[in-house]
Amino acid sequence: MARGRRRAPRPLWKSGRAMAGYGFVTAALAGSIIVATLGEEVALVVDGKAMALRSTAGTVAEVLEQAEIPFGEHDYLHPAAHTPIGEATTIVVRHARPITLTVDGRTARHVVTATSVGGALDELAIEHGGSRLSAPRTGAIPLGGMAVTMFTPREVHVVAGERRLTTTTTSATVRGVLRQTRVRYGRGYRVTPALRSFPREGTTITVAPAGPAAPPRTIPIQADVARLNWAALAACESRGNPHAYNPSGPYYGLYQFSLPMWQAVGGAGMPHVWSSEEQTYRAQLLYQRVGGRWQGQWPHCGARLFG
Repeated sequence: MARGRRRAPRPLWKSGRAMAGYGFVTAALAGSIIVATLGEEVALVVDGKAMALRSTAGTVAEVLEQAEIPFGEHDYLHPAAHTPIGEATTIVVRHARPITLTVDGRTARHVVTATSVGGALDELAIEHGGSRLSAPRTGAIPLGGMAVTMFTPREVHVVAGERRLTTTTTSATVRGVLRQTRVRYGRGYRVTPALRSFPREGTTITVAPAGPAAPPRTIPIQADVARLNWAALAACESRGNPHAYNPSGPYYGLYQFSLPMWQAVGGAGMPHVWSSEEQTYRAQLLYQRVGGRWQGQWPHCGARLFG
């Protein structure tokens, strides 16, 4: 019996079972490539704005390079640039920006990474509670920078006729303090310090009608009295400020006269509205009148006269 020709065996790679196996492997490899391509999920917060992305980068610095986000030595970056990327990593970048800050008339320039005015003041450790600012605390600082003016709360004194008051102000001028305290003045009034001047902590503002000239000096000052160290006494009593005012007395001027004592030596009006020369003359006259017994008028500082 004739035998038929035997069919050659099919190559293994053409068999259905093999093809199915190859297909499975190919699909698995493709899936692995897709997963690897997707990379890690990363959250970015750049200058307060959040975004999400997937990255195959290995470090924080590489993520920022891929996302084309620049950063420099003055910028805030967290975590550090060399930190490896992990699942759901959050990267915070705040770019540095200049701010010109004027506080109570004194100007300084800074570089901050805070994105708001209030945040910049906190970053610079500048207390701003109760202060008056030229920009809102929540206002954004642009990358190009900005200028901010700030006036802090200060305690000042106002003496106007019979009125004596102490107030806290954030005003930039003496005029503003008088407006705040509703102290009126007009033509012919003398305001000390000047209306445009800045009222610093402890400033005494005097408002008085323009009065007559200083009373005549009919009593001469003895030479040994004139030679005493009146500048040292004034420095101790009022820090050399002819406009000084102490509400606890009240006491006024370079030598902290009480009003009755000032009047007793011929002084007119309020002591601290007169020149340093006039106040010194009345203080020397007082010394002569009490026969050199300075302890009653200047118990804490009188010894400076002999320094």
